[in-house]
Amino acid sequence: MPAMSVSEKFKKVFLDDKYSVGQERVALRNVGLIDPENIYDYIYNARGYQALAEVLTDMKPEDVVEAVKKSGLRGRGGAGFPTGMKWEFTAKEKSLEKYVVCNADEGDPGAFMDRSAIEGDPHSILEGMLIGGYAVGAQKGIVYIRAEYPLAVERLEKAFCAARKEGFLGENILGSDFSFDVEIRLGAGAFVCGEETALINSIEGKRGMPRPRPPFPASNGVFGKPTLVNNVETWANIGAIFLDGADSFAALGTEKSKGTKVFALAGKINNTGLFEVPMGTTLKEIVYEIGGGIPNGKKLKSVQTGGPSGGCLTEKFLETKIDYESLAAAGSIMGSGGMIVIDEDSCMVNIAKYFLEFTKSESCGKCVPCREGTTRIYETLTRITEGQGEEGDIEKLELLGEIIKKSSLCGLGQSAPNPLLSSIKNFRKEYEEHIYLKRCRAKVCEKLVDYVINDNCVGCGACRRVCPATAIDGTVKAKHYIYSAKCIKCARCFKTCKFNAVVKETGLPE
Repeated sequence: MPAMSVSEKFKKVFLDDKYSVGQERVALRNVGLIDPENIYDYIYNARGYQALAEVLTDMKPEDVVEAVKKSGLRGRGGAGFPTGMKWEFTAKEKSLEKYVVCNADEGDPGAFMDRSAIEGDPHSILEGMLIGGYAVGAQKGIVYIRAEYPLAVERLEKAFCAARKEGFLGENILGSDFSFDVEIRLGAGAFVCGEETALINSIEGKRGMPRPRPPFPASNGVFGKPTLVNNVETWANIGAIFLDGADSFAALGTEKSKGTKVFALAGKINNTGLFEVPMGTTLKEIVYEIGGGIPNGKKLKSVQTGGPSGGCLTEKFLETKIDYESLAAAGSIMGSGGMIVIDEDSCMVNIAKYFLEFTKSESCGKCVPCREGTTRIYETLTRITEGQGEEGDIEKLELLGEIIKKSSLCGLGQSAPNPLLSSIKNFRKEYEEHIYLKRCRAKVCEKLVDYVINDNCVGCGACRRVCPATAIDGTVKAKHYIYSAKCIKCARCFKTCKFNAVVKETGLPE
């Protein structure tokens, strides 16, 4: 009886699970199905290291590279560069010493794809790196992972020890001429170290700052040696490609985006969690079928894809296919797989400010456009959300965003303005209301709403006692009143009232 494919096994186990709807598991094929700390469970129940054995026995390094190229796999770290091509570049470099690096520096807010893959199936990551090392002629591997993932680090260490004991790591692996070993390097949590050249600097003990390219890591990487860098999800796919065949992997997805993609679905959505779907699945399918729709009957306002460097897509983009080209055409990016659902109660100006605050603080400071530009954008957005927006601010933000995108050194700066530019494009009216009318339709920006007391007031006086501006008047057991001219919009009354008597009003038509 032939072995089940990686995705068939997942479907068999989770057939009746609501979270399996629409999913095809390849990278996460073993997560939740095996004991991640037991190498024998991986070997006997997940065809573990079978792909490595077949590669070392039956294939030449150049054949391995061709198989990866044939699969159509593209880097899952965000850029989507063809994996087989990157392997080919590294393989062609003439050097006695080469490195293979696993980029596990997952820094997007709300993202947990890489962590879950490592915690649930560390051996598949290792097996992918072994195959990659054989293909490009490398002898050393490095997993660069942030120290905030202690369980993932612990399971990687256990996996490496067990693999060495069983002959899958070290000298003359499985009796072949191939020798390879792996070590772990801990990152301190800098978001910019997800960029491969900043990551390489950090591995070398230098400050995590990107390098100008060329030269690329394939020719000049770790300690100046040819280096192959792929992220966790990319490595997790390698074993499946050789277990089920490159054609099987290429049959999933779209013409230019093959295979599956793992997403961390978060925000205002009923089913939050980790999902793996074929490339080409629509945004609508992810939000309403897999994600279960928006809670409390609220309307969808936007879906932010690609993490803090992605774009905000409105309801009109729900039929957009999730692949590299389609998302780029819609004004967003794939990124590493973060996906945040935003409902009607959210303010898009405030959302843009949130993401710019993150990228501003995570900028390494090496290049002026990113270091200074993101700071200026954040300062302008802060003014706007506090009711100090000025005419021309929108145009200045657009110009500054485009300049930063075109002149920053690395991907952090080049994509940092995406949340801003996409939110202005799709929600310009919201920006105009903030600037010209000094109003926040979503009632999120405290300085841009009025606080009033309705008929729910029982006259308890709690709001009056906490008001620092003495803007509230009233007698015991009688309805109180807020003098808007004296109100400083501190929201203390709103947070204190237990009777829903203090409400926010914008004066804007619904």
